[in-house]
Amino acid sequence: MKDMGPGRSAGFALETHPSQYRHWRLQVEPPLATLTLAVSEDSPVVLGYKLKLNSYDLGVDLELADAVTRLRFEHPEVRSVIITGGLDRVFCAGANIHMLATSAHAFKVNFCKFTNETRLAIEDACAHSGQHYIAACNGTTAGGGYELALACEEIYLVDDGNSAVSLPEVPLLGVLPGTGGLTRLVDKRKVRRDLADVFSTLAEGVKGKRAVEWRLVDGVLPRSRFQDGVRERARALAKNETKPTGPGIVLGPLAPEVTANAVRYRHVTLELKPEERTAELTVHAGADYSPLRAFREFDDALLRLRFNDDEIGLVILKTRGDLETVRRMDRELYDNCADWLANETLLLMARTLRRLDLTARSLFAVVDEGSCFAGSLLEIALAADRIYMLRDQKGSVRMASSPLNGGRLPMTHGPSRLQVRFLAEPARAEEIVNESQPFDTDAAEEAGLVTASVDEIDWEDGLRVAVEERASLSPDALTGMEANLRFAGAETQDSKVFGRLSAWQNWIFSRPNATGERGALTLYGKPERPRFNWRRT
Repeated sequence: MKDMGPGRSAGFALETHPSQYRHWRLQVEPPLATLTLAVSEDSPVVLGYKLKLNSYDLGVDLELADAVTRLRFEHPEVRSVIITGGLDRVFCAGANIHMLATSAHAFKVNFCKFTNETRLAIEDACAHSGQHYIAACNGTTAGGGYELALACEEIYLVDDGNSAVSLPEVPLLGVLPGTGGLTRLVDKRKVRRDLADVFSTLAEGVKGKRAVEWRLVDGVLPRSRFQDGVRERARALAKNETKPTGPGIVLGPLAPEVTANAVRYRHVTLELKPEERTAELTVHAGADYSPLRAFREFDDALLRLRFNDDEIGLVILKTRGDLETVRRMDRELYDNCADWLANETLLLMARTLRRLDLTARSLFAVVDEGSCFAGSLLEIALAADRIYMLRDQKGSVRMASSPLNGGRLPMTHGPSRLQVRFLAEPARAEEIVNESQPFDTDAAEEAGLVTASVDEIDWEDGLRVAVEERASLSPDALTGMEANLRFAGAETQDSKVFGRLSAWQNWIFSRPNATGERGALTLYGKPERPRFNWRRT
């Protein structure tokens, strides 16, 4: 449990395990697995509301994210995953409205961002892991519940004359589907625009054959053969999957050491400086360095920053270790990418780096004595808004590329970070990937890999001034500026979702029509009608 108000507290417990699930049941029967949503309404992540009708909050989605990851690593033999509801005639009623209505603005936006990242992980598993997700909508499928179904490869709805799919956020709450529902509706399912307009303003939703005709679901089945019909389809998808697998591995607990202003993992350290509104996030690549473990820890640290430390405005990214250790591990992953475990490790690394790209914090990478920004760890620096590199007399401060910089760890909108960095000079990105020798400070500057190189005399003061200047600027303006600059180039469905989520949803959540004293979200479930300001802006 956690207070969602301002300031630090004990924080959300982000790690979980199937033995600790309160809201999901995971059943594995290779080649099938079933994830059943049976929300414990008296176990919200924060006191003050009940999770009725299989509605969800952050705790529910943390379990789902854990299950999706574990299925990929611990059960690669699973080829089809059925997601269904464990309540009678209810699949999922979506995000809990009372949770949203009583949460701080920042939490609402971060919650929507996390739920979308979880849905993206499902889509990633369908596309790259040979695990096909099917939504078995056994009853009411509303709002975020339908958005969960939209993340699956196929959607089947029970045809009982009552069950419908709906996105009622606009007519009932005055907000938008917060997990990319509108974008997935037209981009992914290719629902006709005018029909999508009607559907998204129809609070009661669409059911039966009309849901199939409008492309909202892939099929409807009578209740008498719903479960068997869905399993039959899941087996067909599993039978057609030929992606190689091997025996699964156990994802051990991260179990970091947490103190008032630091979180220490095996390979990652997060140090908080709340009085300066900054944090240092360091990856250590020592002799026991494991990319899978390190990036799992890095991902956990990013989520801790997002949900527990919202006043940290600038994250200073550092590395410590040996360049060649990182390059050697990268080469092994690259050369063995056809192996299922190497593939899953690379996919997890890519998802973690995309979470970094989407972090609403300023990011400065600091390349100094002892740094090992090489290959996959160089991607961390390339994700930063600025890169500062020490010019030392010994020439020992270096960075290096590896084959993984060539596109195996893509950004949300598809290209590599080097390609985005050198949009005007695409050949330069390829040259850097193919460079076998590390870059010292002069070479890195000449190659365009650093924002500034600073000599030893001015290093501490120069870095301090840059940090203080950044921390003094408006956080709202910086978040908008960074989101505009980080994703240069063409858009994809995924980048559209995040861009629209952070711009439109952020704005709508702060408007009185939704969250004011007489706003639709505030008054939901009460006898009063919302009062809108009718001006369009």
